[in-house]
Amino acid sequence: MGWYVIMDASEVTEDDSAIGVMSSAVFGTGWGSYKIAHLATGDGIGIEMFEFAKNTRPDDNFKYWETGIFHYGVQDPDIEGLVEKIKAHGGKQRMPIKEYYPGEKPYKMVYMEDPFGNLVEIYTHSYELTYSQGGY
Repeated sequence: MGWYVIMDASEVTEDDSAIGVMSSAVFGTGWGSYKIAHLATGDGIGIEMFEFAKNTRPDDNFKYWETGIFHYGVQDPDIEGLVEKIKAHGGKQRMPIKEYYPGEKPYKMVYMEDPFGNLVEIYTHSYELTYSQGGY
Protein backbone atom coordinates (compact mmCIF):
# COMPACT_ATOMS: atom_id res chain seq x y z
CA MET A 1 0.00 0.00 0.00
CA GLY A 2 3.05 2.26 -0.05
CA TRP A 3 3.21 2.68 3.72
CA TYR A 4 6.46 3.24 5.60
CA VAL A 5 7.65 0.86 8.32
CA ILE A 6 8.23 3.03 11.38
CA MET A 7 8.98 0.13 13.74
CA ASP A 8 9.43 -3.51 12.69
CA ALA A 9 7.24 -6.17 14.25
CA SER A 10 7.99 -6.59 17.96
CA GLU A 11 6.86 -9.33 20.33
CA VAL A 12 5.02 -8.06 23.42
CA THR A 13 4.41 -10.44 26.32
CA GLU A 14 2.14 -10.25 29.33
CA ASP A 15 4.76 -9.39 31.94
CA ASP A 16 5.91 -6.52 34.13
CA SER A 17 7.75 -4.62 31.37
CA ALA A 18 6.47 -1.11 30.58
CA ILE A 19 4.67 -2.27 27.40
CA GLY A 20 3.40 -5.42 29.16
CA VAL A 21 1.87 -3.37 31.99
CA MET A 22 0.39 -0.86 29.53
CA SER A 23 -1.11 -3.68 27.44
CA SER A 24 -2.65 -5.31 30.53
CA ALA A 25 -4.23 -1.97 31.45
CA VAL A 26 -5.94 -2.01 28.05
CA PHE A 27 -6.63 -5.73 27.40
CA GLY A 28 -7.00 -7.08 30.95
CA THR A 29 -5.30 -10.36 31.84
CA GLY A 30 -4.88 -13.58 29.90
CA TRP A 31 -3.85 -12.17 26.52
CA GLY A 32 -0.43 -13.87 26.71
CA SER A 33 1.45 -12.20 23.88
CA TYR A 34 1.08 -10.36 20.60
CA LYS A 35 3.14 -8.96 17.77
CA ILE A 36 2.84 -5.30 16.81
CA ALA A 37 4.27 -3.34 13.90
CA HIS A 38 4.04 0.42 13.40
CA LEU A 39 3.53 1.87 9.91
CA ALA A 40 2.74 5.33 8.53
CA THR A 41 1.05 6.51 5.38
CA GLY A 42 2.69 9.08 3.10
CA ASP A 43 0.67 11.84 4.75
CA GLY A 44 1.60 10.86 8.32
CA ILE A 45 -1.33 8.69 9.42
CA GLY A 46 -0.09 6.06 11.90
CA ILE A 47 -1.17 2.43 11.47
CA GLU A 48 -0.67 -0.22 14.16
CA MET A 49 -0.90 -3.86 13.08
CA PHE A 50 -1.65 -6.33 15.92
CA GLU A 51 -1.39 -10.13 15.79
CA PHE A 52 -2.43 -11.81 19.04
CA ALA A 53 -1.07 -15.28 19.89
CA LYS A 54 -4.58 -16.56 20.57
CA ASN A 55 -6.12 -15.26 17.33
CA THR A 56 -8.53 -17.59 15.57
CA ARG A 57 -9.58 -17.43 11.94
CA PRO A 58 -13.16 -16.11 11.71
CA ASP A 59 -15.74 -18.48 10.27
CA ASP A 60 -17.13 -15.61 8.19
CA ASN A 61 -14.93 -13.11 6.40
CA PHE A 62 -17.01 -10.03 7.21
CA LYS A 63 -18.99 -9.84 10.47
CA TYR A 64 -20.68 -6.46 10.03
CA TRP A 65 -22.64 -6.94 13.26
CA GLU A 66 -19.53 -6.98 15.46
CA THR A 67 -17.42 -4.03 16.61
CA GLY A 68 -15.69 -2.44 13.66
CA ILE A 69 -12.70 -0.71 15.28
CA PHE A 70 -10.17 -1.71 17.91
CA HIS A 71 -9.23 1.84 18.86
CA TYR A 72 -8.39 5.18 17.32
CA GLY A 73 -5.58 7.60 18.06
CA VAL A 74 -5.27 11.37 18.22
CA GLN A 75 -2.44 13.82 18.83
CA ASP A 76 -2.69 16.68 21.33
CA PRO A 77 0.27 18.47 22.93
CA ASP A 78 -1.94 19.15 25.99
CA ILE A 79 -2.46 15.48 26.84
CA GLU A 80 -3.42 16.22 30.46
CA GLY A 81 -6.08 18.72 29.35
CA LEU A 82 -7.60 16.29 26.84
CA VAL A 83 -7.66 13.52 29.47
CA GLU A 84 -9.65 15.81 31.78
CA LYS A 85 -12.06 16.81 28.98
CA ILE A 86 -12.78 13.17 28.13
CA LYS A 87 -13.35 12.31 31.80
CA ALA A 88 -15.61 15.37 32.25
CA HIS A 89 -17.81 14.12 29.41
CA GLY A 90 -18.24 10.59 30.78
CA GLY A 91 -15.13 8.85 29.44
CA LYS A 92 -12.52 7.17 31.58
CA GLN A 93 -8.76 6.90 31.83
CA ARG A 94 -7.58 3.30 31.22
CA MET A 95 -3.97 3.81 32.39
CA PRO A 96 -1.69 6.52 33.76
CA ILE A 97 -0.05 8.85 31.22
CA LYS A 98 3.13 7.12 30.04
CA GLU A 99 6.39 8.85 29.10
CA TYR A 100 8.04 7.03 26.20
CA TYR A 101 11.61 8.26 26.74
CA PRO A 102 11.77 9.69 30.30
CA GLY A 103 14.50 12.29 30.74
CA GLU A 104 15.35 12.06 27.04
CA LYS A 105 12.33 13.20 24.99
CA PRO A 106 9.01 14.76 26.08
CA TYR A 107 6.84 12.15 24.28
CA LYS A 108 3.78 10.98 26.22
CA MET A 109 0.76 8.77 25.53
CA VAL A 110 -2.29 7.39 27.29
CA TYR A 111 -5.22 5.08 26.57
CA MET A 112 -8.64 6.48 27.36
CA GLU A 113 -12.18 5.27 26.81
CA ASP A 114 -14.51 7.77 25.17
CA PRO A 115 -18.08 8.22 26.46
CA PHE A 116 -19.27 5.65 23.87
CA GLY A 117 -16.89 2.90 25.06
CA ASN A 118 -14.30 3.21 22.25
CA LEU A 119 -10.62 3.11 23.16
CA VAL A 120 -8.75 6.33 22.35
CA GLU A 121 -4.95 6.45 22.19
CA ILE A 122 -3.62 9.97 22.74
CA TYR A 123 -0.09 11.09 21.82
CA THR A 124 1.66 14.39 22.50
CA HIS A 125 3.84 14.11 19.38
CA SER A 126 3.49 12.69 15.89
CA TYR A 127 3.26 8.97 15.36
CA GLU A 128 6.50 8.93 13.34
CA LEU A 129 8.49 10.77 16.04
CA THR A 130 7.10 8.58 18.82
CA TYR A 131 7.92 5.20 17.26
CA SER A 132 10.90 5.93 15.01
CA GLN A 133 13.44 5.15 17.73
CA GLY A 134 12.64 1.43 17.46
CA GLY A 135 11.40 -1.40 19.70
CA TYR A 136 10.04 -1.26 23.19
